[in-house]
Amino acid sequence: MDWTSLYQSRVKTAQDAVRAIKSGNRVFLTGNVSVPQTVLAALVGYAPELSNVEIAQVLTVGAADYVSPAMEGHLRVNSMFISHNIRKAVQEGRADFSPILLSEFPLLFKRGILPLDVALIQVSPPDEHGFCSLGVEVGPTKTPAETAKIIIAEVNEQMPRTLGDSFIHVSRLHHIVPVNYPIPELAMADEGEGEIIEKIAGHIAGLIPDGATMQLGIGAIPDAVLKYLYDKRDLGIHTELFSDGVIDLVNAGVLTNARKTLHPGKIVAGFLMGSKRLYDWVDDNPMIELHRTEYVNDPFVIAQNERMVAVNSAIEVDLTGQVCADSIGPKLYSGVGGQLDFIYGASRSKNGVPIIALPSVVTLRDGTRLSKIVSMLKHGAGVVTSRNHVRFVVTEFGVAELYGKTIRQRAQALINVAHPDFREELAKQARELHYM
Repeated sequence: MDWTSLYQSRVKTAQDAVRAIKSGNRVFLTGNVSVPQTVLAALVGYAPELSNVEIAQVLTVGAADYVSPAMEGHLRVNSMFISHNIRKAVQEGRADFSPILLSEFPLLFKRGILPLDVALIQVSPPDEHGFCSLGVEVGPTKTPAETAKIIIAEVNEQMPRTLGDSFIHVSRLHHIVPVNYPIPELAMADEGEGEIIEKIAGHIAGLIPDGATMQLGIGAIPDAVLKYLYDKRDLGIHTELFSDGVIDLVNAGVLTNARKTLHPGKIVAGFLMGSKRLYDWVDDNPMIELHRTEYVNDPFVIAQNERMVAVNSAIEVDLTGQVCADSIGPKLYSGVGGQLDFIYGASRSKNGVPIIALPSVVTLRDGTRLSKIVSMLKHGAGVVTSRNHVRFVVTEFGVAELYGKTIRQRAQALINVAHPDFREELAKQARELHYM
């Protein structure tokens, strides 16, 4: 049977396809903007007939009816990163969180620690050889999909065909659900703290040398940094994800990838999300290579890029350099993601620049302002990046260089980039702790 006949024989409605899921199964759900919306909606409709189905995922975008209270006893999420749409369920105990480095996430399935019965994925239409591309979400999906006993795939006419280690053959897809809807668009920038973000971005840009290979995480700060790089030469990208900002840098001849020591000439990433402009740009673009997350995020792969620059964010940083990025005190908020992968990888890179960037203050809903540079992390806070790994901490007030510095020197450097309104109190607390 040729692949076209095989394809047609496996086409089903979403409602019929999800009948392959049985009570007690573990189901992988691809994430970010690649969530298979039609199949997931069908699973929610079918869920009352199921019990104790575990949904393993990283980060999803959009509505999350599958973690609603009505799903208790039927579907239960086990997420390796807490996204906005499931945060309440995790904090209320209706969903689970499994802390793990993103570089190791796919290995949970490959090594049989979390064996998969079913994978729910979304792919592009097949090419002339019968290969579908995983499109915008290759890194966290390729390995779990390969290990699952059954694959249910939405084949979306609007999914771009990305290149790299991104393909899966029609013969591997047990149930095929044809769909045709736009890939969700997601803006990276947050205009709420525009002036502060711009100042931070400017300081970060000053640390980025010509010929650097960059990792820029999710959020307004990494997105803003790109606008300050037009005077640089031969920049490259090796990153967990990227968004629209890279397009203009490529068109301006700034982002050439020419001086990368690993995959020269290529933008390497695990996944992407942004606007339709981005999705159209990456479609069949030979400059773009998407690879498995256990490869892209491996610190020892990352370190092979000379002048590796990693930019990641934080909820708070204490005066010794400990970084909390996944919780507010004991309340779970997000996850480690790829922060430690890239901070460590950049620190092992020749002339690498690992950066933690954050605004100096946070304003609560009641108007209270709190310093994000603190004498001690909140009770119960998680340490995502240890004080031993941190090199640069950047706020709108400048750059604190911590590498090779004593606790006394670190405390003073961090106080210098804290908001002026909090510096005196931080200095007092530092003295009480015998840091200074």
